[in-house]
Amino acid sequence: MLKNKFKILAVTMSLTLMGSLFTGCGTSKTGGNTTGKSTIKVNIAADPKTIDPGLNNSVEGGHVITNAFEGLTNLDKNEKSVPGVAEKWDVSSDGLTYTFHLRKKAKWSDGKTVKASDFEYAWKRALDPKTASQYAYQLFYLKNGEAYNTGKSTAANVGVKATDDYTLVATLESPTPYFISLTAFPTYAPVRKDIVEKNPTTWATKAETYISNGPFKMVEYKQKDSLNFEKNSNYWNAKNVKIDRIEFKTLENESSYYSAFKTGQLDLIDKPPAAEIPGLLKDGTAKSYPYLGTYFYDINVSPQAKGVNSQAAKVLSDARVRKALNLAIDRTSIVEKISKGGEKPATSFVPLGTSDSNGNEFTNKEYLPKTADVSQAKKLLAEAGYPDGKGFPQLEILYNTMQNHQNIAQAVQDMWKKNLGINITLRNVERKVHLTDLQKHNFLLGRDGWIADYNDAMTFLDMFTTGNGNNNTGYSNTKYDQLIAQAKAEPDKAKRAVLLHSAEDQLMTDLPIIPIYYYTEVVCMNKKLKNVHISNLGFFIFRDASLQK
Repeated sequence: MLKNKFKILAVTMSLTLMGSLFTGCGTSKTGGNTTGKSTIKVNIAADPKTIDPGLNNSVEGGHVITNAFEGLTNLDKNEKSVPGVAEKWDVSSDGLTYTFHLRKKAKWSDGKTVKASDFEYAWKRALDPKTASQYAYQLFYLKNGEAYNTGKSTAANVGVKATDDYTLVATLESPTPYFISLTAFPTYAPVRKDIVEKNPTTWATKAETYISNGPFKMVEYKQKDSLNFEKNSNYWNAKNVKIDRIEFKTLENESSYYSAFKTGQLDLIDKPPAAEIPGLLKDGTAKSYPYLGTYFYDINVSPQAKGVNSQAAKVLSDARVRKALNLAIDRTSIVEKISKGGEKPATSFVPLGTSDSNGNEFTNKEYLPKTADVSQAKKLLAEAGYPDGKGFPQLEILYNTMQNHQNIAQAVQDMWKKNLGINITLRNVERKVHLTDLQKHNFLLGRDGWIADYNDAMTFLDMFTTGNGNNNTGYSNTKYDQLIAQAKAEPDKAKRAVLLHSAEDQLMTDLPIIPIYYYTEVVCMNKKLKNVHISNLGFFIFRDASLQK
């Protein structure tokens, strides 16, 4: 009886707290807004670590940046590249030189003209080793981009040049069939040199300095609460932007933000509580969208792992152990009994639906079983010197706050105990700490997820090259690095696809990762909110959205 009483009290306190989070905020037209503005409230599930286009590498930050900034191109509702700041472009016959012609009407939110030099500055800033951008490698397609980032060349030699205020010339290392789609990605967005260099560490944390060039501009940033944006009247296509205000909420608890959606305090959420998903999909409250991504665990195989736990680091350096951990997981059980969003068990790292740029779907291999192969897992663990888990050190799974992450971690914990006889502890931290610990390799096993930056297998594979800013595992294999480098330089699409498959073969042999499932994006949306682009690259884009009266 006391447990139930405390539970009721806890729920009451949670609802009271949730109500306080929205006190004083304007409501959407569906809630009777008296200001006459169409305001929507969107939950992004965490306070972004950063919303600096050159530094962000999280989905929550990406939601904000893709609505505040505009690159040379945009993605339309079919994920095709369409003109953005660049109204047109030319490509040389050898596929190495791109000349972008910028709109003369493109303005920053403070009214100043968007210039080609703003792009040149932004791209070179992201490549500058002093910036320490985890996404610097996404600009290695530029001539001498990697050389500059690794200290072997200078900024002046990087293949991007503003030849005048409205012309930007990009020169590539090798022909890159998806380069145009890359120019819509946040890291390729322009930033203003005068703004950034005046406030290098704080410019992206204050409304007065967060000068952007997209359809929305920041008007208020409440840490751990909301990031509030309004329509940017200086945006070149402002007349077609129908949403007046977006409030990006940062609620991390699924029950809290789902309750807020049910009571009309939020207009859009994703990842509702897993137990609710089947019913929400059935009655149409939620919809499942395509999502090019993989949910997985990083295995820390970096030198820093010794500083976390030297004994565990030694054990995890054995490929037989890493494979045993992979084989002992029942992925089908996880997607059917825990996540429940229509996800597919991940038997490889590159997810289903990804292109090989040769006109085919890339994924055609199953490296891992969909259900656990306990006998083979036990055999490998015994060969590594730990029969039935005897003498095996205790490991720890790091994950960020969300009930689904906790449920999956507990399931994996139970599977490894039952199937291998090994003990696992769990560590739950807020998102910012989670991202920092992954980046600094301050973990043994870490919850991770990767969503495509563009529809090509390369976006899932080049992140595991040696020293890559998004390679949280610390994995390093010379053969793998060479295969990725060869694939990037290979103009023949069929040969390139073979090289990428060989790279994934190597990755899935070494297994510095534990793929769990391929994502789906389950979204609950106010039925009066129309034309929101739920991108399969992981962004909510409101450029063309509208809110019916």
